[in-house]
Amino acid sequence: TDGDRSREDKSDGDRPSEDRSWKNRSGQGGPGKGDSEEAGSGKGNPEKGKSGKGKSGKGRQAGNNSAPGTNGDALEPIPDDIEEFVERLKEEAGYKTSFDVIVRQMTLGGKKTAFFMLNGLSSGQLMTEILERLTFLQADAVTSHALESFMNLFVPAVQVEQEKDWNMMMTGVLSGSTGMYIDGESTMLIIDTKMFPMRGPEEPSLERVVRGSRDGFVETMLMNVSLVRRRLRDPMLRLENIRVGERTRSDVCVAYIEDIADKELVESIRDKITAVKLDGIPLADKQLEEATVKRGWNPYPLVRYSERPDVVAAHLLEGNVAVFVDTSPSVMILPTTFFDLVQHAEENRQTPFIGTYLRWLRFFGIMASLFLVPIWLLFAMNPHLLPPSLAFIGPAKLGKLPLFVQFLLAEAGIDLMRMAAIHTPTPLAMAISLVSAILVGDIAVQTGLFINEVILYMAIAAIGMFATPSYELSLANRIVRLLLICLVAAFHIPGLVLGWTAVFVLLVMQRSFNRPYMWPFIPFDPKGMVNIMLRMPVMKNKKRPNLLRPQQRDKMPDAEGG
Repeated sequence: TDGDRSREDKSDGDRPSEDRSWKNRSGQGGPGKGDSEEAGSGKGNPEKGKSGKGKSGKGRQAGNNSAPGTNGDALEPIPDDIEEFVERLKEEAGYKTSFDVIVRQMTLGGKKTAFFMLNGLSSGQLMTEILERLTFLQADAVTSHALESFMNLFVPAVQVEQEKDWNMMMTGVLSGSTGMYIDGESTMLIIDTKMFPMRGPEEPSLERVVRGSRDGFVETMLMNVSLVRRRLRDPMLRLENIRVGERTRSDVCVAYIEDIADKELVESIRDKITAVKLDGIPLADKQLEEATVKRGWNPYPLVRYSERPDVVAAHLLEGNVAVFVDTSPSVMILPTTFFDLVQHAEENRQTPFIGTYLRWLRFFGIMASLFLVPIWLLFAMNPHLLPPSLAFIGPAKLGKLPLFVQFLLAEAGIDLMRMAAIHTPTPLAMAISLVSAILVGDIAVQTGLFINEVILYMAIAAIGMFATPSYELSLANRIVRLLLICLVAAFHIPGLVLGWTAVFVLLVMQRSFNRPYMWPFIPFDPKGMVNIMLRMPVMKNKKRPNLLRPQQRDKMPDAEGG
C-alpha cells in the first residue's frame, strides 16, 4: 500500500553527490587498472569491457562515493536501441537468469517501451496503476519529445527523475525503483516504486522505559527518519543520503540540524563515510563504524547506539550528528563520551530527584561490576589488609580451586548462560537461565568447586553489568574486569594499581571525532559535570554542551527558569 511504500529521502538542495561506479556482474568490463590506488586519484587507465552489443564499457573507479565527473569518473551512456538495452540487461542484471529481474516490453503511444524492475522491492500495485493509465495512450497524444510527455503527462507517480547514466540507473532499480526505457532515447525515467519488506515499530528490547513512547527504529531507513521527523518538525533538520559499498550500494543517512551542529563535525563525519572503500556493508552500522571510527583493539565504544527515536531527536537538538544505515534498527550518535554511554532514557522520564537517584544507582552498579570483584579478591588473598571491622567479608572457607580460578570459571559460565539465552527460542530462554543459574550454581557450591562468596560477588557484578545502558560498554567493562582479576592474582596490590592506571590512561587518551572521551571529567567542565551527576530540571538546562561546539549555545534564550 501507499503507506508502506518506502521512498528514498532526498532533501532539496542537500542531495549529496553519488558515485556512478557499478560492478559489472557478468564479469565483462570488470575493474582493472582503473580500480588501483592510481584510480582513486584520477590517474588510473579505464579498462575496456564488453557491454551490450560489443560497445566498450567505461572503466570503474575504486572510490565508492566520489562525486560523478571527478577523479576521472565519466558518465556511461544508456543504449538508444531497445534490443541493445534488453541484451545488456541480460549480461549485467541477470535478466532471464535471476527470477526476480523483470523486464516488461510494451508499445505505448506508438513507442516501444521497456519497464525494468525487481520483483519484491518494487510495488506491483503502483506499477499496475501506471500501466493501466498508459495502456490506452494514443500515438497522437505523445509529442515529439516523448520522454518529457511520459514524465510530465502520463506517469502518475509522485517522484519521477530522468537518468542518463547506466550505472546510476542500475543502482536506482536495484534499490527498488522502476526504470522506464523508451526506444530511441538515451535517457530513462526512474520511477520511485520502492516497497521494502517492513515490520512495525516496536519498543526496543535494550532501551525499555516505564513511561514514554513504545515505538522504536526498524530495518527500513525511511521509516526511521520519519520517526525522527515526527519529533523534530524543524525545517533546518538535514538528512543527507550517501551510498556506501562498491557492490551493496547501501543507503546511509547523515542527520543533523544545520543551524545547531558544528559544521566541522558534520564535514568530518561526511568525509569519513564517503571515504569508505569496501565491497559492501551487509552488516550495516557495525561495519560502517569500524570503517570510520578506527579504534583498533580498544574495547571501549566510541559510538553510541540507540533504537529510540526520542533519544536520537534529543541528541540532535543538543548538536550531535546521527547516522542511519538502511537495514539496521540502530542509529549511531556521534560524537559520544563515556558518560553518555551510562545514561538511560528512563532518567528523563521521571522527576529530577528520582532521575538523579536512578542515575547514581546506575553509576554504583557500573562501578561495582567493574571493581568489586578485583577488590574483594585482593582482600581475600591479603587478609592483613582488612581492618577488624570488615573481617566478615573474607571467605569463610576455601574451595577446591584457587579463588581467581573460581572467578574466571564463573565469568565464563555467565557468558555461556548469556549466549545460551540469546541463541535459545524466547519461550525457553527464561527456563534455561533459571536452570543454569540455580542448579549449576548450587551444585558447584555443594561439590566444593566454588565458595558462596564467589557466587555472591559475581552475581552482584553481573547485575551491575546488565544495568549498564550501553551493551557495548558492558562488554568492555567485563573484559577489563577479567584483566584486573588476573593482575590482582599475579601481582596483588601493584597489579590492581597498575590495572586501574592503565584503564584510566586508556580512557583519557581516547577521542571520539576529535572530542575528549572523558569530558566533562577530563578536561574538567564544572557545568558539564553538574549535568552528568544530576538530572537537571528541563527549565534549568538552558545551555547545550560546549563539547559539541554548537552554533547556538542557548536552548531557550528567552525562557525563565522556575
